[in-house]
Amino acid sequence: MTREDFVFSVGYQGIAAIVDKSAKNKYGKLSTTELAEKGLFRAALCSALYAGSEEETRSVTEIYNSRNKADVKSPEDMKRLLGVFGVPDNITKIIAI
Repeated sequence: MTREDFVFSVGYQGIAAIVDKSAKNKYGKLSTTELAEKGLFRAALCSALYAGSEEETRSVTEIYNSRNKADVKSPEDMKRLLGVFGVPDNITKIIAI
């Protein structure tokens, strides 16, 4: 699964990832920080998780808190809030919609 496919996945069905083709085409080349600054927090968190970067994950959390006047205390809380925990291992097919 490529970074862009993971970042713009909207769900999974068995071994297939369902990917938002329009968002992928429009925002796929943006960095983690650029995604967060555009308010695409789920995509930004996915980008950080794909990179395996704790620093990027903390950055997404900080940007989220500053924009939403929220108090998400940790990257783990951010993962729970957005329902994203990591890159799935078993995905072998991409369905772009």
